[in-house]
Amino acid sequence: MIAGTRPDGPPPVLVRPPGRAERGRVTPILGPAFVAAIAYVDPGNVATNLTAGATSGYLLVWVVVLASLVAILVQYQAAKLGVATGRSLPELCRERFGPAGNRLLWLQAEAVVLATDLAEFVGAAIGLRLLFGMPVMASALVTAVVSLALLELRRRGRTRPFELVGAAALLLVGAGIGYDILAVGHQSAAELATGMVPAFDGTGSLVLAMGIVGATVMPHAVYLHSALARGHGTDPAAAWRRPALVRRALRLDCALALGAATAVNVSMIALGAGLAAALGHGWQGDLADAHAGLAGRVSGAAALAFAVALLSSGVSSAGVGTLAGDVVMRGFLGRGVPVHLRRLITMIPAVLALGCGAPLTGLLVLSQVAISLGVPVALFLLVTLCRSPGLMGPLVNHPRTTAAAAAAGAVVAVLGCCLPFVLLS
Repeated sequence: MIAGTRPDGPPPVLVRPPGRAERGRVTPILGPAFVAAIAYVDPGNVATNLTAGATSGYLLVWVVVLASLVAILVQYQAAKLGVATGRSLPELCRERFGPAGNRLLWLQAEAVVLATDLAEFVGAAIGLRLLFGMPVMASALVTAVVSLALLELRRRGRTRPFELVGAAALLLVGAGIGYDILAVGHQSAAELATGMVPAFDGTGSLVLAMGIVGATVMPHAVYLHSALARGHGTDPAAAWRRPALVRRALRLDCALALGAATAVNVSMIALGAGLAAALGHGWQGDLADAHAGLAGRVSGAAALAFAVALLSSGVSSAGVGTLAGDVVMRGFLGRGVPVHLRRLITMIPAVLALGCGAPLTGLLVLSQVAISLGVPVALFLLVTLCRSPGLMGPLVNHPRTTAAAAAAGAVVAVLGCCLPFVLLS
């Protein structure tokens, strides 16, 4: 054993270079990061980024890029933790904290999952209403059925189809937004480049920037990614023998998936800016008005692409949110409920909110406020565990990586904590 390792940790036996078969076992197959990336293009992101583009133009592009770079670092840490230990972040917390501490951690994580479900159901409801004129209650039921069908793939061990659906949904959202950018026009490469320079324009842009950060670094994606990576055929003992190979594979997975999500989020801001120029400054980012404007001022195909992208965002992220909730409950409490029953339970707040006739875009904003409250907890737990040599072995964070992750996490945590007070003041 290497000095300082846990007795129950995977033994990092360094006896010979691995052959081709072992290389296949320790190289994580691309996929888990694409499932986690769905959380970064959910309806909350659509609403926040379109509003930013509509009201501030390209001013906050730099916020999306920086927040996404932090998200890549955070998700890489989550994946590495799962691979190195063979356990998810909630499971590791259960081993280290007492029953009372784990109940508190579970409650805050469950609140994040419920808020995420609210955003996803609202987004899917808007998409179905725009596409088919479906009532919001009926759209909520359709969303639940479709998300359960996606989860059934995962429950039956069909991991690869589940991940392919996630990647396809990410590409579909990006394709819809990209088509609309071309159809709407009114784009400026010079202004987009200027938007990479950090700047604000009053309190409104600062609030939007905080909302973008809160909608980008998603706590439930951190918990989920650690579980997806550990269950992806990578043996921890083999991973300890080839740490450099594991790091490269995980970085590639996160860079590809979250890089694509970053491009989609930047495109949302660009679409918001172009659509505001096309529709006039009276449009402030409302999703239904955006669809109506596309249909009336641009083309029916553009409106259709927007509705399909929003629906894909809501339905795919709903399945991911429910899976994250199962990981959270089983990890922190050591028990769970059948995933179908969980889907029915977690959809109740969203269905009630939709049934009460609450403003849909406003519900998306409020969901991001609730989600932001869970950011500091998830990041603190992740950075603390990833810096432990006894837990991570040769995959432990380099001190510079820990410092960067801690600094980025501290900034995101501060913004996340301030967001509710600023938005509700």
